[in-house]
Amino acid sequence: MIFEAFRKEFIDQVCFTTNQVYAWYPAFDKNNLSRWVKKGYLVKLRNNLYTFSELKSDNNIHFYLANRIYRPSYLSLHTALAFHGLIPESIAQTTSVSTMKTTRFQNELGSFSYKKIKNELFFGYAHLDFTKDKTYMIALPEKALLDFFYLYPFYNTEREITDLRMDEETLSELIQINRLQELLSRFKNKALEKRITLFRKCYQI
Repeated sequence: MIFEAFRKEFIDQVCFTTNQVYAWYPAFDKNNLSRWVKKGYLVKLRNNLYTFSELKSDNNIHFYLANRIYRPSYLSLHTALAFHGLIPESIAQTTSVSTMKTTRFQNELGSFSYKKIKNELFFGYAHLDFTKDKTYMIALPEKALLDFFYLYPFYNTEREITDLRMDEETLSELIQINRLQELLSRFKNKALEKRITLFRKCYQI
């Protein structure tokens, strides 16, 4: 098969599965995918999921692919906190939460990690535009904070919380206390409530 014909069919999908390929062309030779990966035309994201190498530099491509590599999931924790400007340091991996088991995927685009949360805690995210017809899901700033302190309970002293060096000005401007408290109430977790109270004291919000 000629790669250009394949590219024309799938490039607008950004990433694709082998099932989609076979649905389009049942006689497709899967060895083509391995050859195209070796030639640098494609990137293997995980088993049976691929994207096009030419898209690697697209703005927010990591965010869109993170949602697709492991589903259901939405961006949260360090990635969402950095996206919202709440933490200063650059993030070495793309972090998400999922109702599936905790796992991590490594591919040519980097490291994609996923932390498990309960089904009833899968809320508090927004759909942001990636292309004109595609979006990615990322935690609201308040939910990113709650997911972080829920999944990393060892941040439970003033020193540890202060050492996170969150941007106080951005916190005061961005965090809606009413929404933070409403989302917090849905966790029904007293220990988390105490950590959030301490967090608000440390950063005076």
